[in-house]
Amino acid sequence: MNRCLLAINAGSATLKFRAFSCDGQTLLARGMVDRFGSKDARLALADANGQPLAERGLADAGHVSALAAVLNSLADQGLEARAVAHRVVHGGSRFRQPVRIDAEVRTALDDYIALAPLHQPVSLEVIDAFSQLDALLPQIACFDTAFHVTQPVVATRFGIARHWHDEGIRRYGFHGLSYAAIARRLPDVGLAHGKVVVCHLGSGASACAIESGKSVAASTGFSAVDGLMMGTRPGCIDPEVILYWQEHEGMGVKDVRRELYKNSGLLGVSGVSADMRELVASELPAAREAVELFCYRTAREVASLAGALRGLDGLIFTAGIGEHSAEVRARVLQQLSWLGFELDHAANLAHARRLTTAGSRLPAYVLPTDEEGEMARQAAPLL
Repeated sequence: MNRCLLAINAGSATLKFRAFSCDGQTLLARGMVDRFGSKDARLALADANGQPLAERGLADAGHVSALAAVLNSLADQGLEARAVAHRVVHGGSRFRQPVRIDAEVRTALDDYIALAPLHQPVSLEVIDAFSQLDALLPQIACFDTAFHVTQPVVATRFGIARHWHDEGIRRYGFHGLSYAAIARRLPDVGLAHGKVVVCHLGSGASACAIESGKSVAASTGFSAVDGLMMGTRPGCIDPEVILYWQEHEGMGVKDVRRELYKNSGLLGVSGVSADMRELVASELPAAREAVELFCYRTAREVASLAGALRGLDGLIFTAGIGEHSAEVRARVLQQLSWLGFELDHAANLAHARRLTTAGSRLPAYVLPTDEEGEMARQAAPLL
């Protein structure tokens, strides 16, 4: 039996996992539990090259049962988990780097549920489930907020009373594991020491200004709702809209949260779907408007982050939409042509690494993100 480092990326409906060598460098297997937490959950396992190894339904909807199935499926392939690394969305101001999870850390992570009410509880439920399966199995938390601790104080503040900032109401930034993974690859495109904006575009979307591999500013703030429009989240919204809902529509906190997290974004604007692929293919005016707004907000945020960097040397697209939607990339780059981006249409349609022409004043690239690989690399030194 070969020992491995298991990287777990738990979402509200899916759980992605990858098994790495214990030094975090070599991918050994990958898999996913779809419809995680439901009676219709299915587990799929593939090798490092994506070739299917196993697939089956899970009779028990519980997290403990699903994770036991993950461990058993790996054991069937001769892999035994030496430790588990978890993506934890919020580490607040306390957790600025990966940490071994003990009783004190586990209790402290509860404090951030209020700051990430949809994401944090799922991660903690998975951590607890692994503890039930094997209390001695080392578990490591890797934080989405940690990459952004290098931001200057001015980039973390809201224009509110100082005591609120001191109590933790500030800009944190998210998708940090994705940005850390991309920062590692910037030398591959000659931007190791450059001023770069990275657009993480997926069902959750954000943008980050990176200089010499470090976060300078980000579109997300106190929560993962802020910034760019997303699949079902609105992004930047005037707080008075929320007060209007409460005062004039009689909406309570749960109603507002549902509207912000589930009923807005691409789904809300289009009234059709949160899936960019469906919207790009649709002839419906509302679907077209949703795509247009998504691209408009992205281009506008890139320009804003270029201001935070006081210059720009390149642009990176990553995550599901960023890596796979030529339509979205083309629209964003065309809106940013005034900055010096000249789109190479053939390269973009071919999903080439470089999206801009040889004569373009500024380059734009597609780089695949690797959150699970980043987690493994961060966790390995703690074993």
